[in-house]
Amino acid sequence: MNGLTPSSTALTQPWRLPPRGLAVFHGECDAPRLSHYFLPRLVLEGKRILFLDGANCANPRLMARLAERRGIPFAQFNRQIKLARAFTCFQLTELISRVPQFLAEFPAQVLMVTAFPELYFDEDIRPADASAAFQQALGHLRRWASQTTVALFSSVSGFHPPVCRKLFFAQTCAVATELWKFQLDDHGQLGLAQLGSRQWVVGSGRWATRRLSQ
Repeated sequence: MNGLTPSSTALTQPWRLPPRGLAVFHGECDAPRLSHYFLPRLVLEGKRILFLDGANCANPRLMARLAERRGIPFAQFNRQIKLARAFTCFQLTELISRVPQFLAEFPAQVLMVTAFPELYFDEDIRPADASAAFQQALGHLRRWASQTTVALFSSVSGFHPPVCRKLFFAQTCAVATELWKFQLDDHGQLGLAQLGSRQWVVGSGRWATRRLSQ
């Protein structure tokens, strides 16, 4: 976790997810692993979480420590989280497409996905195939977000994708209802800044609105 612990982080916004819609959390501070810190509040609220892990970051030991700090029995914590891992973009697309089947067996109120869209940057996969898989997954995520909370955690800023795939993140942001960025201040404390939603200028590599102070 880059040496970050709950006691050393000074987030300007609590570890909360929106009640509905598609939220993107990104940054260079190991954003997929930071997804763990949203779990205790969700569990305490009685919510179930479907966790699709494309970053291979799900850490039961960290989850157990977070549960203990909040006084939650780990057995309860574990019952409210269903985990599925993906190691290729095709596997992640397949998991995302199967969300209705997962929810039929495990009625979750929150869908969390890590390594979206960077799992689609794999240069061993043909660009056309990666693009088709990405577009299919993004379409599904948009649909699921109209029914529940969808949170994507990405370390995309640490990647240098091929030119033809650079727009994957911009396209993801274009359909998001909220965009958040993890960043460290001059004192090494973690902050979470919100950027204006639905204002990403596709192709420009920038947001048209200023960052909102929290």
